[in-house]
Amino acid sequence: MAHVPASERRPQLIEAAVRLMAREGIAAGSTRAIAAELGVAQATVHYTFGSKRDLYRAVVETLTSEYIDQVAVSALPEGGGFDEQVRTLAHALWARVRAEPGRSTLLTEFTVLALRDPELRDIMRAHERTIERTAADILTGLAAETDQELATPALDIAIHFLTALDGLIQRYLLFQPAPDAEAGSRDGTERSVENKTGTGTDETADGTAEDARRALDVLVETTLGLCRGPRGEGR
Repeated sequence: MAHVPASERRPQLIEAAVRLMAREGIAAGSTRAIAAELGVAQATVHYTFGSKRDLYRAVVETLTSEYIDQVAVSALPEGGGFDEQVRTLAHALWARVRAEPGRSTLLTEFTVLALRDPELRDIMRAHERTIERTAADILTGLAAETDQELATPALDIAIHFLTALDGLIQRYLLFQPAPDAEAGSRDGTERSVENKTGTGTDETADGTAEDARRALDVLVETTLGLCRGPRGEGR
């Protein structure tokens, strides 16, 4: 492979790491595997990232930046009302989850690992705070543009929405049929997923997505309720 400046190689390696881990999990993200994913020498990964902590931080920061960029590009043109703006942004975020579930799964993996790893916990705390502050700033800006008085502090609203959204994402990913189950058996018959009580329940991708969409709509409406207050204060 031709020589590539370090300024270009680093983002290439980060994207290769994200792509690999999103597909196969964090444990699969060894320096050897990341190098193979991009087609470079393993030493290149070691040179670019001095430690696993540095690599993990770069991966999480990239996922965080993507999350924020998704919100930015989903903003409505001027003239959209406050409620309409919030609903549009929420559904744009959800569309990304459905389009790239591997990246959402990866963030969930990092969060779970962080509960046992103090160094990773610092990284994930920074991720959460950045997302929360960004969401609060967006709410504040939308409220000012649409003359909507917020009955609850913007940061409290942001934490409520994002925490519930994380739970909704995890549930959606958990109930997604495995690829082989979704495809059905060789003879074309549908498979069923058995719950803990042994009762067979048909789980399909469409059914799971519909459940999640309804839950998202409920979350958006409760979030708007926090914005307006218990008696619908504000406009």
